[in-house]
Amino acid sequence: MQMISPVEFFRSLPPKKCTECGENIVEQAESYLMECDRCLSKRDE
Repeated sequence: MQMISPVEFFRSLPPKKCTECGENIVEQAESYLMECDRCLSKRDE
């Protein structure tokens, strides 16, 4: 079994999708959010 580098492992992960609207989430490092900024801002209203 060939080992891949951690960098390659994380690059190969699919983008995280918003649980509300299904759009891809642009993440910052160590982000645990499951909703995009647009859906989070709607929640505050």
